[in-house]
Amino acid sequence: MDNGMEGMLDTYLFETNSLLDRLDEMLVADEKIGDFSTDDVNEIFRIMHTIKGSSAMMEFSPLAEIAHHIEDMFFYIRDKGIDSLDPEHKKELFNLMFRSEDFLRGQVEKVESGEALDTDIDSFAADINNFLKKISGTPAEEAAQDASSGGDASQASVSVMEHLPDDKEAVCFLHIFLEEGIGMENLRAYMIINAVQECGIDLRYYPEHMETDSSTAASIIEEGFFMAFTSEDDANAAANVLRSQNYIRSYELAAVPEQEPEAQAPVQEAQAPSDARQPVPASPQKPAPAPQKPAPAKQSAAPPVKQNLISVSLLRLDSLQNIVGEIVITESMVTSAPELNQLSRDAYDNFMKSARQLRKLTDDLQDISMSLRMVPVSGVFQKMSRIVRDMKQKLNKDVHLTLIGEDTEIDKTIVDSIQDPIMHMVRNAMDHGIEDTPAERIALGKNPQGEIILSATHTSSEVVITIADDGKGMDPEKLLAKAKEKGLLVKPESEYSVKEALGLVMLPGFSTNQEVTEFSGRGVGMDVVKKNVEAVGGVVSLTSEYGKGTTFTMKIPLTMAIVDGMKVTVGSSIFTIPISNIRQSLKVLPGDVIRDENGNEMLELMDSFYPVVRLHEFYNIDTEVTELSDGIVMWVETSDRSFCLFVDELVGEQQVVVKPFPAFLNYFELKNSGIGGCTILGDGNISIILDIQSLHAAALENA
Repeated sequence: MDNGMEGMLDTYLFETNSLLDRLDEMLVADEKIGDFSTDDVNEIFRIMHTIKGSSAMMEFSPLAEIAHHIEDMFFYIRDKGIDSLDPEHKKELFNLMFRSEDFLRGQVEKVESGEALDTDIDSFAADINNFLKKISGTPAEEAAQDASSGGDASQASVSVMEHLPDDKEAVCFLHIFLEEGIGMENLRAYMIINAVQECGIDLRYYPEHMETDSSTAASIIEEGFFMAFTSEDDANAAANVLRSQNYIRSYELAAVPEQEPEAQAPVQEAQAPSDARQPVPASPQKPAPAPQKPAPAKQSAAPPVKQNLISVSLLRLDSLQNIVGEIVITESMVTSAPELNQLSRDAYDNFMKSARQLRKLTDDLQDISMSLRMVPVSGVFQKMSRIVRDMKQKLNKDVHLTLIGEDTEIDKTIVDSIQDPIMHMVRNAMDHGIEDTPAERIALGKNPQGEIILSATHTSSEVVITIADDGKGMDPEKLLAKAKEKGLLVKPESEYSVKEALGLVMLPGFSTNQEVTEFSGRGVGMDVVKKNVEAVGGVVSLTSEYGKGTTFTMKIPLTMAIVDGMKVTVGSSIFTIPISNIRQSLKVLPGDVIRDENGNEMLELMDSFYPVVRLHEFYNIDTEVTELSDGIVMWVETSDRSFCLFVDELVGEQQVVVKPFPAFLNYFELKNSGIGGCTILGDGNISIILDIQSLHAAALENA
């Protein structure tokens, strides 16, 4: 492939992936409401039109053909209006569009990896065409015409009012029907009622005591359940809340029998998705718009603001970052040159004045070049919404995902590295964390709907990402028992602290599931999380309270290109220790050193004992400083590991530009020897940057 075609392919992949990401965001947001907005219908039509055209130009026929079929379908929906579809059709449309997105994304991934595209797409294309025939068929059109004529509306109202509960104070009712075959209908109904009450809406519900009386499930299946209100405003507000709830097939809003027919509120049909095969009794398909019907929340969303953007290859940004790093190093070398001492006082002052201005400009240039690589984590967070959505359906769990801090920015390369860890932890929270049934949660005094909170916040030099659930939590004793069964314990159970017991879930091969499922049970996942996070210089930890929930926390550097480090010397060598890994630097007296049963040196710090690693011995460096009392001890930590480093002298703090090693040095696996990179100092010397995580493994774990 020549450079021109390769550039076109890069542009195609970038634009198509961006369009699919936008499509995924719209589908997830609209499914929560249960309906598409007119703007979203038009946007999906334009997305498919663009993908069809660009794929045809690149001769990716399967992509172009499927996009063309979807475009035809949305052309009809756009022409007839989204309201021409009943809730059951909208439910099918959401599922079909998610399948379509997965197909298109799978084909794009094959293009990226150079694999052959699927050629057998007739079956999937037929599914799209069959759905188009279904929504444009004669029976559906006749039903829509009957509903719009209002021929059965009066019968529907009378039918509903004949079965209203005996509530003298009620002004109007909501009559709600659930989807078929969902199970535990009384608890599902109570979950919906609880969601409405949490919005501050005053209501009464029938059948009463449905949350404790399982026998009411039969009547709810056959006759639905009711919410009674003392004002129409409360009823309309409750109807708006129902749009975001799961398991609802349809609902009707009706006034009490004492009101005149013309004063009765028109029947409303739920916009909630449904896969039921039977229509709701006495429910017209398309009533005329009611003046009191609350507008869906999505209609008020502000249109996206168009920005002047340009896409730039990440390789070019890497090159820019390297050049800026060289400029910073060269500027430091110039300003610290020994020849400056030969200048006169006035000449030296003038030079330093110019040097300070140059330093300001290089700092600004460094900040700008760094900001170019920063991207918000919203792209990763939004993909988790889709994962939760799919798992909710497959696991039959009602879970709400809350996203906080989506605008938090982090280096592009790090964002790509943490996507899989976040996905594993969200899947773990859905599968392991949240209770299996609403009944379990209600029995524990919890909201029937589970919640997973995914948040990101900034600190001075790192981003903290947390994944918290309000589910079952972890029992340290059960974790220890499971680890013992699998032979993963390295010391007696009684010697494990709670933190160490919880950390067992990060071990390869550890799983608490008794059976292997689609999502878990194989003992892989959490160990991958730990490795991937540590690979980008971050740490992962977890806290859990049994019966209350679990929280995973990832602390990740904003960027791996620049490090705040402490320079130390060992013999004639200079090392840089990342400031984020340093807890304390201290002088040690001869009597402070103790030895363990193997004769290894230990220091007691804050009532705990930590091993000592002599850096000159580990790297075989000649030095005159061999006694601990003559040098400096650096107390360092990473993740859940902590130890002491013995060095000759502490030079000072400095922000350094991380330079990767040449490719030919990869053969020596320097990473496994505690070396994370290098930097060029202002005087031209090279300083080795220590990787505290791998240094601990090499010097202590594998010693």
